[in-house]
Amino acid sequence: MATPLEGSSGVNGHRVADESLLDDEKSMLANDPGGMLRATASAGAQVRESAALAAEADLSMMADEGRPRAVVVAGIGTAGLTGNILATVAGHRCPVPIIGHRSAGIPGWVGAADVVIAVSASGRSPEALAAAEAAVRRGARLIAIGNPDTELQAMAERARSPFIPVPRRAPARASLWGLTVPVLLAARAIGLVKVNEADLAETATRLDADAERCRAGADSFVNPAKSLALGLAGSIPIVWGSSPLATVAARRFADTLAANARYPVMAGALGEAGRGRVGLLDGVFGGLAESSRDIFADPDEEEEATGTRLRLVVFRDGGLNPEEDADEPIAVEERRADAVQTLAERRGVRVDVLTAEGGSALERLASLTAVPDFASLYLALAHGLDPMAVPAISEMKELSNPMPEGIQ
Repeated sequence: MATPLEGSSGVNGHRVADESLLDDEKSMLANDPGGMLRATASAGAQVRESAALAAEADLSMMADEGRPRAVVVAGIGTAGLTGNILATVAGHRCPVPIIGHRSAGIPGWVGAADVVIAVSASGRSPEALAAAEAAVRRGARLIAIGNPDTELQAMAERARSPFIPVPRRAPARASLWGLTVPVLLAARAIGLVKVNEADLAETATRLDADAERCRAGADSFVNPAKSLALGLAGSIPIVWGSSPLATVAARRFADTLAANARYPVMAGALGEAGRGRVGLLDGVFGGLAESSRDIFADPDEEEEATGTRLRLVVFRDGGLNPEEDADEPIAVEERRADAVQTLAERRGVRVDVLTAEGGSALERLASLTAVPDFASLYLALAHGLDPMAVPAISEMKELSNPMPEGIQ
């Protein structure tokens, strides 16, 4: 195994993934002091808790004022992803545009006819606070979602706007469902999505079942998340989604692989990839690398000799979406996904396929995010990395916001 990297900045870990680490539950939990595995396993509980908290919030004033011209979901990181999820669940038949906004403030066109949903896991993110302030100043309807007893809640109360409290018990990237469900229910209150209690219950049950399958004590050969992590180890992952819903899940996986396992990832829609990026399969990390593979060589020696290779992960929607709700014919999505798998296999590029399951769009999304979420954590742990502690993030904040000279 490679020598651990221990720099002055607190970076540590192993360059080469160690499969044995994933079959030692005690060691894994010791290397996860922040409890990211436990937080990720709480996804089903997050759905139930946040649904109950949203039900307690008074959203009647939003419904009474009628349908807005547009909805802007403002947030950064995981909070920002909730806007993409809302747009996907609402579908192309949604009567108003849903815009995700991931920078400070809100678009210049937003005014009194619009709704702004400001989302922040901490309740303190500058992007969400700036969006809430701008929404109030321009007379737009505001809904705020985030950690209670924070500046975001205070801002909403001063504006007499609804606030849905989501207690922060883990980093934002492990709180996807706690943030997403209130956004969906806020949109339901103003008539933009059809999400019922049965959908929420089935989604929570699905997340619970996947958490059990992916538990730390399950051996690698029966744990789908550990198997996916070990397949990705040492590769450059490319994650493509066959449909809008699958693409949201693909982008989520890219985010967690980067944040938790520190892997460089490319993600996007398969339809767009087919117009250019599919050429990566022919490149120096794809077909050219695979063509020089010696099938009789020791795998470790072969990897060192030929270098890093691509690993393709395809998220498929499974053709379960009703035809009238799809952005394009399901048959087109299915043929495209089949084609890219064939192209990869012809070039020797290894492929993992995850297919959505479930009746509602929300449950299908859950089925495509749960296992990958755990896989990103297991990949980090296989490299000896603490999936929660990211020294580069702390250093970036310090370098971007230096203390005044008189305080240093």
